[in-house]
Amino acid sequence: MTGLSSSSPPRGALYTPDQKRRRDASRWTVVQGVLAPLQFVVFLVSLALVLRYLATDAGYTAATWSIVAKTGVLYLIMVTGAIWEKEVFGQYLLAPAFFWEDVVSFGVIFLHTAYLIALLTQALAPVEQMFLALAAYALYVVNAGQFLWKLRCARLQAEASA
Repeated sequence: MTGLSSSSPPRGALYTPDQKRRRDASRWTVVQGVLAPLQFVVFLVSLALVLRYLATDAGYTAATWSIVAKTGVLYLIMVTGAIWEKEVFGQYLLAPAFFWEDVVSFGVIFLHTAYLIALLTQALAPVEQMFLALAAYALYVVNAGQFLWKLRCARLQAEASA
């Protein structure tokens, strides 16, 4: 690792003291704190539109645009998250503290990108496109759960050191 700190966090901790300081000082921490709930709201709206389309065969355009918007927010949060990881851990992705979250994120990005390709090439019928979006959304929920767990762990670490 091209780390900014040669020491590793104490057992069970996410951050070394230096990493925690960099995390707290980084503007990208704030950006992630804004984008994560925004992405979740966009996801909920899109999920409702996709399910409405699948149930009623109405609203394909709205559902499609909502998936495109969700994908755009996903790309934005992934790029800014990589910058955040670089500032805090010294590497753009796959820092040990967030390795598995990043691995699952790659799957989420892959499925969202596959949706965009299917949409642009019309390789899948509209219903199949929606099911691909639902697969991407299911993995996104797993990934969001991973990050919420890490957020909880970071809070517990902060309480324990206080």
